[in-house]
Amino acid sequence: MSAFAVAERAAEAAPDASARSGGLAACLFAAALASPQRTALRDSGDRVAWCGRPAITWTYAAAAEIVGRLARGIGTWRLPAGSRIGLWFSGGAESALAHLAVEAAGHLPCPMPAVWDSGQLSAGIAAAGFVAVLTEGRRGPRRPAEELARAAMGHFGLRYLAAFGPGVPDGVISLDAMALERGIVEPAASRGLVTFAGGDPGRPIFRTAAALTAAIDAHLDALPVTGDERILTLLPAHDLRGLVTGLGAALSAGAGLETVIPFDEAGFRAAVMRPVPTRLVVPALIESALSALTLPWTVRTLDVVHRVPAGLTPGAPDSAGPQRIDSLVFDEDAVLTRPGGRDLAATLAHPERAPLPRALLALARGADGRVAYRGPACAAAPLARGAVPEPDGQAWRSSGYRPVLSDGIVTGVEPA
Repeated sequence: MSAFAVAERAAEAAPDASARSGGLAACLFAAALASPQRTALRDSGDRVAWCGRPAITWTYAAAAEIVGRLARGIGTWRLPAGSRIGLWFSGGAESALAHLAVEAAGHLPCPMPAVWDSGQLSAGIAAAGFVAVLTEGRRGPRRPAEELARAAMGHFGLRYLAAFGPGVPDGVISLDAMALERGIVEPAASRGLVTFAGGDPGRPIFRTAAALTAAIDAHLDALPVTGDERILTLLPAHDLRGLVTGLGAALSAGAGLETVIPFDEAGFRAAVMRPVPTRLVVPALIESALSALTLPWTVRTLDVVHRVPAGLTPGAPDSAGPQRIDSLVFDEDAVLTRPGGRDLAATLAHPERAPLPRALLALARGADGRVAYRGPACAAAPLARGAVPEPDGQAWRSSGYRPVLSDGIVTGVEPA
């Protein structure tokens, strides 16, 4: 296939601005119309051992159909529009399908970290005011659906529990069965989402659909993804970090998303060697281990994702291997993505000089050295049990962090 044909095909697969403004589910359905047989979601690793289910590769057409069926099923629950529905998954295609189905049904998807114990789960349900939670029957040695059923006994407002099987206990709706029912619905416009700052169940954070779209677009400004590529990620999509760099970026570009969760070396090696143009996304925690591996030529970029507080190693540009991209995540507020560690360090040192997409995300340094930001990409606010907040994207907000300088070079970010 010629380079022109590849570019033309990628352009067809990428949802336009009107689809992106409708949310991630709208992007999925738009790409399903443009390129139905393109891979949308793929699992890696030994999923049978992990959750008793085979790893599945979903095309855009198949994923849109399943999301539409699940959304129709959720619609039969007759919940008020914009209801808060928790998502308690360990990652993978099923967590993405559940997230998109809740959004498509006109409700607020609220992903929660899979590592939460029963006490944290109960606290998160109470803090965010969930009326329903979707989860899975098995997760390694754990049985999330059973844990959820026990936790639900203490929350009278929690009306619906549902899970992908196997191991779905009595009283929990089978999402497998729901996905087989006939009839689909077109996705409703996204109402936003809720995530938890620092994985703290007592700190739910609300973000509008427009704010999530802006955060994804700001990320893609430094990391352009095309529809003929895949994003291979080691990050779960339970927070802004994972959603922006993974599911959000993939669906906005009409690309594929492959997740390696839980991580195992054999599964990762097999995934990274698949002959597909790849954007690899990894947490900074494993950067040193990854440097010992020789990545194939199909890996076009390596996106190393840091969460504040963080140490940075700007260093010199390395001509060997894939292009390096660095993303710095400020809690659940903002994702700052730059083309390499040196550029990220320079942006933090002198944000006024950085070529940022300022209509989406602008940065500044205050007199005390703290980093501040504004713009639709960082418009988020704490969620109360009552009304949904209205985040102000035009006001400057302090991040609460400042760069660490050594000989004029930023070597990290620390609490102010």
